[in-house]
Amino acid sequence: MNHALVIGGTGMLADVTRWLAEQGYHVSVVARNPDKMQPLRTAGDVHPVFADYTNTAELIAGIIEQIRQHGPIALVVAWVHSNAPHALPAVIRLIDETEEKWSLFQVLGSSWDQENIRKAVDVPATCRYHGIQLGFIVEEGQSRWLTNHEISAGVIEAIRTNAPISVIGTLEPWERRP
Repeated sequence: MNHALVIGGTGMLADVTRWLAEQGYHVSVVARNPDKMQPLRTAGDVHPVFADYTNTAELIAGIIEQIRQHGPIALVVAWVHSNAPHALPAVIRLIDETEEKWSLFQVLGSSWDQENIRKAVDVPATCRYHGIQLGFIVEEGQSRWLTNHEISAGVIEAIRTNAPISVIGTLEPWERRP
């Protein structure tokens, strides 16, 4: 059985966590809040990594335990905020130690320059990188940010299609963003 890691999987990516479990993955979910994790525990083979990803040592220790229990990680979905600049590089280094092929789906905010998405992280040869940029929705003349369900649906579609770069919603016209 494949092993997936979801960083941000109890909030806006909760539907992605559920979907991966439905697809037969062991799903390790980085979570700070046990209350937010509780509803996902009934979703299938879902396991918490109780850690604050801004604490890199705590994050890595939790992931090492999940790898020990469930095997190498084949898929990572990561929504890591800029307040944790060392988290994703540390996770990448750890997973790369297995020398197995794996995929990284990095979720990024709307202000990222698409030309530089792939350059956002140092990706090893064993990793297939996929950038997912979050946009916004324009409907009936009004703009709004994406809902958690729309974000999860877009991430699931990016995983299904294996697209190197995906945009959920729209990025234009930029001056119309909420």
